[in-house]
Amino acid sequence: MVCEYALFDTPIGTCGIAWTDRGIAAVRLPERDPTATRTVLASRFPGAWPAEPSPMARRAIEEIENLLSGRPDRLQEIPLDLDGVPAFHRRVYEAVRAIPAGCTTTYGELAARIGAPGAARAVGQAMAQNPFPLIVPCHRVLSSAGRLGGFSAHGGVVTKMRLLLRERDATCAGRLEFDPDAAVEHLRRDPAMARLIETAGPLRPRLRPAESVFDALAHSIVHQQLSGRAASAIHARLAALFPNGHLGLDPRRLLRARMETLQEAGLSRPKIAALRALAESCLRGEIPSFAELREMTDEAIVERLTALRGVGRWTVEMLLIFRLGRPDVWPVDDLGVRKGYALTFGTDLPSPVELAALGERFRPYRSAAAWYFWRAVEIHGRSRGDERRRSPFWKANPKRVPPLLRSC
Repeated sequence: MVCEYALFDTPIGTCGIAWTDRGIAAVRLPERDPTATRTVLASRFPGAWPAEPSPMARRAIEEIENLLSGRPDRLQEIPLDLDGVPAFHRRVYEAVRAIPAGCTTTYGELAARIGAPGAARAVGQAMAQNPFPLIVPCHRVLSSAGRLGGFSAHGGVVTKMRLLLRERDATCAGRLEFDPDAAVEHLRRDPAMARLIETAGPLRPRLRPAESVFDALAHSIVHQQLSGRAASAIHARLAALFPNGHLGLDPRRLLRARMETLQEAGLSRPKIAALRALAESCLRGEIPSFAELREMTDEAIVERLTALRGVGRWTVEMLLIFRLGRPDVWPVDDLGVRKGYALTFGTDLPSPVELAALGERFRPYRSAAAWYFWRAVEIHGRSRGDERRRSPFWKANPKRVPPLLRSC
């Protein structure tokens, strides 16, 4: 049977896919780099060669990208080439494909579901040999008591946790406290913003779910002063330390964790101190609930929460935008927003004080403006890559940022 393969980019890295005329033969999650992913696929299918994805493979790639981007997917409809897959494994994979996104089960429960109670270990072995991760979503199968169990992809259980966290964010998202269409219409009055909106597309800020205000603030503390990718990896390693960590961090478990264990997850000592202080505040009842916050003004929330150790204004602003969906939050200290403004309007990088004044024109939808400025940085990064930072222009003018729409 002729087999072909291809690599494709996703929000979690470069994945690989192999197919025959009968169905998808394999999916490979990202290795340490694209070359390693290609090598693994080529070694698994001797004689296979790289090719443009067939219509069936292209559809599978689109559905995988939907899953990893938080959009509804139809991966259950993708045909699989099960040649050589043992009958027991086929039963397991069929049952796993029926687990909805955002839900999990255990190896024991899955064994009972296929009529083989007591075969949890055999189910685990089938998961370890799963050739079709994501299409057969083995990351949704956990050990007992909410432990992650194993995961054979590069990155191990941290990759598994990242997938679970993405699905939680996608399936449990809340609602904005404003009309995104009205916000876009307001921002379009500025010609430069209109061009950015045309490039970036519809306003789609997704409210991230959180088990508690403690969990939301802890997430922001982990992300302080880090790139999104690095912070997400550290947060996933932290969540993977605890049972059901994908459902949210628990203050008691966090306080019981050893300093060395938290450092190995990638946390600095100051962040560990801030997280522990936050956990202690939570257990003393000093952190309000989401229900209480929804009855408070933005500034009242800022004043209340910044009184907690390790919680600064930026941390609270991220909670206001991405947890409560507030319409008019303006995070002037956020470097991404400052860069996005400069890219959009072709100016020097504004200082926080300057950005505060410049943002007045975007009221009462400054949260939407901030979201678009973050997208501006992403678009510019895709179109220019890292070459801009290595160029003589950048070295000579570290504050000057080329206009976004001249480079896209």
